[in-house]
Amino acid sequence: MPQRSPRRALVRTMTVALSALALLASVSALAQTRADPEAATGLAAKPAVRAETHMIVAANPHAARAGLAMLRKGGSAADAAVAAMAVLNVVEPQSSGIGGGAFALVEAGAGPISYDARETAPGAAGPALFLDADAAPLPWPVARISGRSTGVPGLVALMARLHAEHGRLPWAVLFEPAIALARDGFEVSPRLAGLAATYADWLADKPVAALLIPEGQPIAAGARLTMPRLGETFARIASEGPDAFYQGAIPEAIVAATAAEPMPGRLSVDDIAAYRVIERPAVCVPFRAYRVCGMGPPSSGATTVGQILALMARVPVAAAVEEAALWHRFAEASRLAYADRAQYLGDPDQVAVPVAGLLDAGYLDTRAALIDPEVAMASPAKPGTPPGAPA
Repeated sequence: MPQRSPRRALVRTMTVALSALALLASVSALAQTRADPEAATGLAAKPAVRAETHMIVAANPHAARAGLAMLRKGGSAADAAVAAMAVLNVVEPQSSGIGGGAFALVEAGAGPISYDARETAPGAAGPALFLDADAAPLPWPVARISGRSTGVPGLVALMARLHAEHGRLPWAVLFEPAIALARDGFEVSPRLAGLAATYADWLADKPVAALLIPEGQPIAAGARLTMPRLGETFARIASEGPDAFYQGAIPEAIVAATAAEPMPGRLSVDDIAAYRVIERPAVCVPFRAYRVCGMGPPSSGATTVGQILALMARVPVAAAVEEAALWHRFAEASRLAYADRAQYLGDPDQVAVPVAGLLDAGYLDTRAALIDPEVAMASPAKPGTPPGAPA
């Protein structure tokens, strides 16, 4: 976030950033990661927009409109974020939802506050969780599409924390747009339709197939989709508060679903009831005239983006450098940052993560020296040894 002096209403309007700063680094990292979380469905050019007092940006227009409605009702950025997150669960169920977790970065005037609401492992998880009966690692697709890979959802707890500490509007008001869309329906986006087609085989034997693969055919873009049961769940959370999600019938249903054969998980209702959002230090790096902040571990976003920005700043660039040369530098900086990410970034409650060392000026100088302005480095790039790295 840029360093700037407080101005008008912008001072009083808190900004909330979700998903940290991972987008910048995602383009060139695919070759070094196991798999892209979601298949690509195409790119669409969007016009630049400007605003004087407030703005919300979301992955789907329905979510952006819901957030804007909260701002126009006098709500805070936290209110807008909660409303947008709820709507995203309806219109982009493949990407967002109360069955998962999130990070939030809040700037409320006294420096950034970050909230870790990622899913947590069941209390019964152990070293053998992803091993088969012969103690061999389960194949990735088998382990992933099962109750074994299901953690305790954190998104509703994050919504509640943001609302309690930074909200202005009544809790129930924030869910009105999501409830209406789930009940009355919405036009399926090309993104959702494309992913339903891509993963049709995976979805065919799941309960969600009735929604996304009706009569055996992936739902088409522009078709009208309703989600009455999701609407009922949101209505319950809206009227009874966030505890309705962590106690009673909803967690019991979640546990029952994840305990299904052939590969039952180990989630329990006690795990869900015990979930808490954790406040963690934000990670900030200087870049030109700005101070760029994001979510620290267990997110890799701000650390990885911080490394990329720092490495880019260290590589000399001629005034009239060609665009291809800039992309080359970005790709090389991303290779190095992602190599370090794969080696060192993890859950700080379980492993030592050398964030300060990864962003150390001397260490970054040595990493930047590996970038040849003309020639791509061997792939995959190797991680370095930052100060404070565990043996």
